[in-house]
Amino acid sequence: MYSEEDINAAVAAGALSAEAATSFRAHMSTVRAMPRSDEENFRLINSFNDVFVSIGVVILLIAVGSIGGAITGSPSNSSLFGSLFPIFLPSAMVAGAAWALAEIFTRQRRMALPSILLLITFVGSVLAASFALISFPIGLIAGIHAISEKAIGQSQIGDAMGAVLIVLIMAGAAALTTYFSWLHWKRFMVPITIAAGAGAVVACAIGAAALAVQIMTDGQGHFPILGLVFVAGLCVFAVAMRWDMSDRERTTRRSDVAFWLHLLAAPMIAHPLFYSLGVMDGGGAIGVGGALGVIAIYVLFGLVALAIDRRALLVSALAYVLAALTFLFDRFGAVELNFALTALVIGSALLTLAGFWTPIRAKVVALLPGKVQLRLPQAGMVTA
Repeated sequence: MYSEEDINAAVAAGALSAEAATSFRAHMSTVRAMPRSDEENFRLINSFNDVFVSIGVVILLIAVGSIGGAITGSPSNSSLFGSLFPIFLPSAMVAGAAWALAEIFTRQRRMALPSILLLITFVGSVLAASFALISFPIGLIAGIHAISEKAIGQSQIGDAMGAVLIVLIMAGAAALTTYFSWLHWKRFMVPITIAAGAGAVVACAIGAAALAVQIMTDGQGHFPILGLVFVAGLCVFAVAMRWDMSDRERTTRRSDVAFWLHLLAAPMIAHPLFYSLGVMDGGGAIGVGGALGVIAIYVLFGLVALAIDRRALLVSALAYVLAALTFLFDRFGAVELNFALTALVIGSALLTLAGFWTPIRAKVVALLPGKVQLRLPQAGMVTA
């Protein structure tokens, strides 16, 4: 299996002419009866060797982290250094090991699944190490000699100053994680890097805001975390669209970057909306109006997914619409068959959409303004 990046690399190296590459893409679109851009390709596994290597990578990284933990020992609340160093060293060791392994399996071997695992591990480890690294000097300056409620209380840190310190630590950790994610991207160009970095930044920002509010209100304040998650999801979606619009034909790595950003944004948009309708509070809390609202939102998601030619929104909202339809069938008397009928309706709808994605999308895109159409992947019919 050869990816778009492999074909582009072959053209750049002169092993394949640009005309031949274009003809090959057109031929495959005809054979599959779907435009290349509509397939939303992303590479996860090239062969079983990817799985084999991934298992080895996971085992090795766990071993590295365990060795780091054995060197430092368990975190101790007796001192600031003893609290943070057991977090920093194992995380830094795992991040270093992930980078070293990426030099082999990402930069040289170009293996998809191991590259994804190594990148996620690297970003997560850098985030943890950055948190510990920044917390130490800030803690010393603030007069905190240990990470414990008693020690923090003795430091005479007020609520306002405590909130400021939390924001500084989280902002610093997010900045360092973003920087190292950028270095990783420049070195290895793994498409999921941008999404992983964005996810870390969003988590730090929302976490800092939530903790600051709790400190300022002594744990009594209400923080609209789902509202912030929704807004952050829209921001990530906008970034994803910017990457998407720069590669309408979806033949470069930019399209792969957009795919992972859409995959990150979709649940951040879907969950707050459906949670506000009571889907997560149990079937009895939904109500007929709420269930119909869930279905209406899912239809809207479907139209957006067709317009932008991305299926992530549909997948992320699937569990919620299943819950809503199950409730409706149960409410209208199909108690014993409610799940079966729900699965039948959703499964049939998804397969119909999958089978006729290209013609349905062409009709949806045709309804949009001309300027919008020019920014979206081209919609067209493919005949065999």
